Amino acid sequence: MIEQQFLESIAKLIDRDLKKLGDEISQYSNEESIWMITGGIKNSAGNLCLHLCGNLQHFFGAVLGKTGYNRNREHEFAARGVPRTALLEEIQNTRKAVNDTLQNFDPSQLAGEYPEKVFDYPMTNMHFFTHLAAHLGYHLGQINYHRRLVG
Repeated sequence: MIEQQFLESIAKLIDRDLKKLGDEISQYSNEESIWMITGGIKNSAGNLCLHLCGNLQHFFGAVLGKTGYNRNREHEFAARGVPRTALLEEIQNTRKAVNDTLQNFDPSQLAGEYPEKVFDYPMTNMHFFTHLAAHLGYHLGQINYHRRLVG
């Protein structure tokens, strides 16, 4: 019972924050500012958006959901000038991959070990899902701040 509640909660939190990611990208006054790097800011909102989508589509979609997604992490941080419409489409693809995976995830597997080595220690699926949600929230806050600084 608690496992199912956790899955529903983490799915709602991630979906909420992915919707907010789309809102943030949509609120930039122009597409050029999405890619702006200034002062001590090392990553543009566009790069962070691509990073978040690649991260979630890989760890939820490809690894657990067997979507066939192939992550290109270097591209996430090297890309420039990807149109806003393409970023918003990628966010929608990510929402679908995460939602489909979590809807089909067996709650009894939450205590099991995440199948891919990510850090220097093994972790449960529940632990890693929590990490992924926190990672999304962290970078979402950076994007919000970026938008307000360059806007």
